Amino acid sequence: MVSQALTRPVMLVARALQWASAVIVMGITAYFIHKGPRGQHIIYQLVIAVLSVVFFLPAFLSPFMPKVLGRFVFLIDVIFSYLWLTAFIFAAQDYNWHNCFFNAPPFMACGRKKANEAFIFLAFIFTIFGMLLELFSLWSYRRENTPVVEKHGAHPAPAPPHDGPATAVP
Repeated sequence: MVSQALTRPVMLVARALQWASAVIVMGITAYFIHKGPRGQHIIYQLVIAVLSVVFFLPAFLSPFMPKVLGRFVFLIDVIFSYLWLTAFIFAAQDYNWHNCFFNAPPFMACGRKKANEAFIFLAFIFTIFGMLLELFSLWSYRRENTPVVEKHGAHPAPAPPHDGPATAVP
């Protein structure tokens, strides 16, 4: 059986990659907004990245306090998995559908746009991994901390009643 002590490092690595991906997306999209025309998709990506950087912070503590933070962090992961998936779909539409150079933001290198798309995807994937690991952590915490009731010295079930007389006949 896998204990929580073994899953903590895996959770911390997944959470660090999740947070780092959100920080990178935040930097790239902020650069896009600073340099060029602002499209709705880019603003959406920046808002999701900024919110993720803030809301993913409790996830670094959840491996050590699963009872206190586990459900809250799991709910955040569920919500942000859909938000990151939507951001990825927007990026894929903007950078892969037509000529990347002319799509939002126009006249910027496609390499940066593709890097932004890749890190949006990584933020989405690591959010999914974090969600599954959080669910596993909650399950293993409950399994390890639920008292086991043992039946030591249990008496056998009483014999079924007889139809005959209760006293012995001489």
